[in-house]
Amino acid sequence: MKNRNHIKHLLLAILSVFLIIASFQNATAQEVKKSKVRLKVQYITIMNGESYLDIKASSKVKKQNIKVSGIEIIVFNEFEDEQIELGKTTTNSKGESKFSIDDFNKIQSDSTNSYHLLISFKGNDSFKKAKKRISFKQAEILAKLKVKDSLNFIEAQLIETASGNPVEGESLTIQVQRLFGPLVLGEEFNETDEEGSISVPIEEGIPGIDGNLTLEVVLNDHDDFGTVKAIIEAPIGKLIVDESTFDQRTMWSPRNKTPIFLLIFPNLLIVGIWGLIIYLIFNLFKISKSKN
Repeated sequence: MKNRNHIKHLLLAILSVFLIIASFQNATAQEVKKSKVRLKVQYITIMNGESYLDIKASSKVKKQNIKVSGIEIIVFNEFEDEQIELGKTTTNSKGESKFSIDDFNKIQSDSTNSYHLLISFKGNDSFKKAKKRISFKQAEILAKLKVKDSLNFIEAQLIETASGNPVEGESLTIQVQRLFGPLVLGEEFNETDEEGSISVPIEEGIPGIDGNLTLEVVLNDHDDFGTVKAIIEAPIGKLIVDESTFDQRTMWSPRNKTPIFLLIFPNLLIVGIWGLIIYLIFNLFKISKSKN
């Protein structure tokens, strides 16, 4: 009897061990199934406009790169040994989010005037937690339009905001805003001189709506300053002539602008065919009646 009890207790103990191991393996398997999230963050500032973090979240799931949507991102300011929460944002259907920085007085910088931010995702049932750190300084681009010898020029100066010193040897891009991508003017990279300045001629004949061009002076994805952009509206473009035929009666116009001949000819064909059908039916009726 005692032996039976010992065997029973031993079997229960073995079963318990197997259950614990199975639970552990199941939990581990669930943890393994979680995918890793990659965070890409860029600091962008627009002169006389907004400053923000451009955040993109992606992951590799089943050997395919996907955009991670609907996850909550928390932004912290790291200063000395502290982490100060600045706010939260959620990625959209494209895995993108914009976190606006409205007041730099709420963010602490270090002795080199650099801001250090931590972008954090705490993880969920599908994805592991992820972090991304970014550091940047504030910079300004002072840009204006000038005319020299009847030629239009863009003059711009790159300045570090905190010190007020010009930034030498950095490449600025001059471009015109376009719907499907900017049009770069002059050289692709225009290096600033010892005064942090560049001067780039604007070629003539660039078309613009009502003759207006939206010019941009851009410092692209700099290691210290991020992306800095100055925008100038300049009435120096070639006037675009509206050659649209949208309001005319053409083959590619809306239904209410169908060409007149397309309205008359098909309707005449339809009336003629139905008339012929009715005529044949009428004659058949007369033939069948005459036989009777």
